[in-house]
Amino acid sequence: MKLVTIDDIRAAADRIKGVAVRTPLVRMGESWVKPESLQPIGAFKIRGAYNAVASLRPDGVVTHSSGNHGQALAYAAKEFGVPCVVVVPEGAPKVKLAAIEGWGAETMIVPPEEREIVAGKLARERGLTLVPPYDHPMVIAGQGTVGLEIVEDLPDVEVVLVPVGGGGLASGVGTAIKALRPEAKVIGVEPELAADAAESLAAGHPVEWGSARTFRTIADGLRTGLSELTYAHLSRRLDGIVTVSEDEIKAAMGHLARSARLVAEPSGAVTTAALLSGRVPAGRTVVVLSGGNVDPELLRQVI
Repeated sequence: MKLVTIDDIRAAADRIKGVAVRTPLVRMGESWVKPESLQPIGAFKIRGAYNAVASLRPDGVVTHSSGNHGQALAYAAKEFGVPCVVVVPEGAPKVKLAAIEGWGAETMIVPPEEREIVAGKLARERGLTLVPPYDHPMVIAGQGTVGLEIVEDLPDVEVVLVPVGGGGLASGVGTAIKALRPEAKVIGVEPELAADAAESLAAGHPVEWGSARTFRTIADGLRTGLSELTYAHLSRRLDGIVTVSEDEIKAAMGHLARSARLVAEPSGAVTTAALLSGRVPAGRTVVVLSGGNVDPELLRQVI
């Protein structure tokens, strides 16, 4: 299987320049946070979605998403003047659904287990290009620009903590870090209630948990499982995976707000949860805060 390369990621950086924000590293105690919550759509997904649309130049796009990728693809589609349909699983946060529609996309809400099937059907029936949230080399390359920027801003980085859901972000970041700073450790982080990636890597092949299990976690952006493509990347690029509890995720959201003045959704806070747990390697550490599209009431509770 052909993996994404550092050259693919550098090409993606050129395509998304001026669209995706080049987020800074924000100091948090002895570590640094990469706040992708500062992106135009509030999450890192703009990098991969825009790179894919800019590369493919489709007449219209469709995807399935719990929220952030849907927003990103809607944003990119609007920039290129093409229609966008987002298939959203039941139970997705209302704040994310409203944001997707706010960028002009059509939404379709379906049971979680039907999202990929419906997206594929719409692609065939309407002649749309399917741009999946993580299972695409152009999407992975775009997400990899996060890692490219980390090494440029902190050349002697020793540990990078990155959230793992479908694995697109971790695949891209891991590829960039290992190409530019091979001695650095790249650690994936996922919720205990959606720890399919940890089980997959331990088993030596992708393991499917299913939505009935993964939808128990508050981290809605990390409920999807690995694809063959992302598994191939993670099995070669990650140095390990740490899992965190729901209480640790909530505590990390509050910590980020108070200590770094950053708003994080649960999926974006898992890396800080891992850092605070002490279950990660020591060293000059960057935690990737993948997004900040959090329900206001939940944010109030954790702060």
